[in-house]
Amino acid sequence: MSTAAARRPSPARSPYDRLTDALAAQRCVILDGAAATHRRHVQAGCNVVRTHTRGLLSPTSPQLDGRPLHWIELARRGVRNARAAIAQHARQDDVAVAFAIDPEVDGPDGAATIGLLARALADEPPDLLLVEGLAVLGPTLETTVKALLALDLPVWLSFRRCRDGLCGPHGRHWGGPEGDAFGRAARRFEELGIAALLLGCIPPDHVEGMVSYLRDFTDLPLGVHPNLGYPTSSGWRSDAGSDDHYARMALRWREEGAQIVGGCCGVGPGQIAAARQALAGTRPGRRREDPQRAPARRATPVPAPWRDDAGRSLYPLAFPQLIARGNAFVPTQGSFLVWRHLFNGGIGRGARCLDVGCGSGLQTIQLARNGATHVHGIDIDPDAVEATLLNAFRNGVAARVSAAPADLYEWVPETRYDVIVASLFQLPVNPLTPDATHHPADFWGRTAVDHMIGLLPQALAEDGVAYLLQVSILSQQRTDEVLDRHGLQGRVADFGFLPFTENFRRVAEQVAHVERISDAHHLDVAGNDMLVAYLLEIRHRLSEPPHE
Repeated sequence: MSTAAARRPSPARSPYDRLTDALAAQRCVILDGAAATHRRHVQAGCNVVRTHTRGLLSPTSPQLDGRPLHWIELARRGVRNARAAIAQHARQDDVAVAFAIDPEVDGPDGAATIGLLARALADEPPDLLLVEGLAVLGPTLETTVKALLALDLPVWLSFRRCRDGLCGPHGRHWGGPEGDAFGRAARRFEELGIAALLLGCIPPDHVEGMVSYLRDFTDLPLGVHPNLGYPTSSGWRSDAGSDDHYARMALRWREEGAQIVGGCCGVGPGQIAAARQALAGTRPGRRREDPQRAPARRATPVPAPWRDDAGRSLYPLAFPQLIARGNAFVPTQGSFLVWRHLFNGGIGRGARCLDVGCGSGLQTIQLARNGATHVHGIDIDPDAVEATLLNAFRNGVAARVSAAPADLYEWVPETRYDVIVASLFQLPVNPLTPDATHHPADFWGRTAVDHMIGLLPQALAEDGVAYLLQVSILSQQRTDEVLDRHGLQGRVADFGFLPFTENFRRVAEQVAHVERISDAHHLDVAGNDMLVAYLLEIRHRLSEPPHE
């Protein structure tokens, strides 16, 4: 080697090179917290400070002296401010600047945003990029990571993850365990070329076990930076203990293998300084919980299942098993309203029952499950009859169920029933609209309802009860008149709400006309048309007592 070559100075080492040297020497790299200025964290002994650039991708534009600031300008300011704070200290060559990026960069406009970020950071580049707050392993994340790596800066990724899955700053879980999916993703990130993988923005007690878990999948430097507080509606809530307590937690993370230790929301320079002092001279460990030596965990008691007064399961709900057949009517909100009343009241026990318009058999089956001696279902659609019989078999009540196709307008009761349930088609129709059926046009939408009421005196046992579903675009006044004419009386047993279906929207003009000339109505709920569905309980009218 020539004398000139021997005197040539070696290339300057960058702050990130010094981080790499520290990791290679198994020294712990100290990341800043989030509860103070850059200057105070540098004084606390941090090796990495993050720019105050979280939230740059928010749609709300920040202001300076009343002038909106573009996020690209704020990105440059973020790096510049961090550099200026570091430059005030003698150990400036040992402190790297991490440009903090929101997880929103992994979005529909991610590629364009990263392209603009490259322009913003071209003149004053940070030492590394840190994407914080990642959670979901979405389909675009790999593409986003590749685009960030193309900026030719080291990339660190930080995830909100614990052993129970996705985790938030409050400790709430957004999803269940995913097996080794996150570990496999870590392996893939290493293959792509990221420089470190961290766990952050989760409570400290959720960090336990994650570093050792990830070490099975990757040789990347692993770090933790949990939070010690979070915002609430009543202000900031801090879970911070003493500085020494944070230092003791940091030692446990180090014993598990953490190579980078810092903090997130609520972690200040005091905790960081205590952790740095405690971690000085330590080496990353390989601690794992030994299942044979782990303290016995108290078994979680199995809660008593939710049940109703009759002992029936409410969780899971004891709902009949139904399958569809052909064009058979599938239950809707109106059907569920009737079913709930039958279920809650245990209606049908020891009774002979009739289900008019049985559809897929929901009410038929519930009456039988309630203990009816026999339930007969009728429907104009043969597919509905087949579905009712098939579903009765699936629910173990076939021996007490029968069904037959019948046109309600031609049907004649052959016996009296203790309980009758009827859910019938109710739709006003313009009389001028062509109709392929032989039935008269249903101007008021209540032809089937009125006909059913007219059959009740012959079909309903003397002390029997009928349940008839009526929607609010049918007149209450007209229903009371028809009931009275046939010697019946009714009351509202329950009610619910039904959205306008396409059928109702198709005849909206006729519905509006019926409402103008009668007491029929519907609701406008925040711009959405809603019907009120009334479940009428109908009985024979009691004879009036003789006058004295």
